[in-house]
Amino acid sequence: MVIRVFIASSSGFVAIKKKQQDVVRFLEANKIEFEEVDITMSEEQRQWMYKNIPPEKKPAQGNPTPPQIFNGDRYCGDYDSFFESKESNTVFSFLGLKARLPSKAEP
Repeated sequence: MVIRVFIASSSGFVAIKKKQQDVVRFLEANKIEFEEVDITMSEEQRQWMYKNIPPEKKPAQGNPTPPQIFNGDRYCGDYDSFFESKESNTVFSFLGLKARLPSKAEP
């Protein structure tokens, strides 16, 4: 399964852009394979994202905002859930991945 991060490249909201960058940078820094899916470029992907977020995770009003994170077709969560897992050091579990053991540096 591949981690998919649904983003909006043309969002005018600085807060959304910062949250998207935070998720992407974390995944890159931890060498976690992922795919960015830009919902502003594909109506089909945007609709897929909206349809596959569990009803209890959707906002009371309006549509869910990026970033939204999936492992394959399994919904992981939004930025707030990601941030909480980062703070509690449970990101691998949040993403549905096995935690990696730190590799020992070669002398």
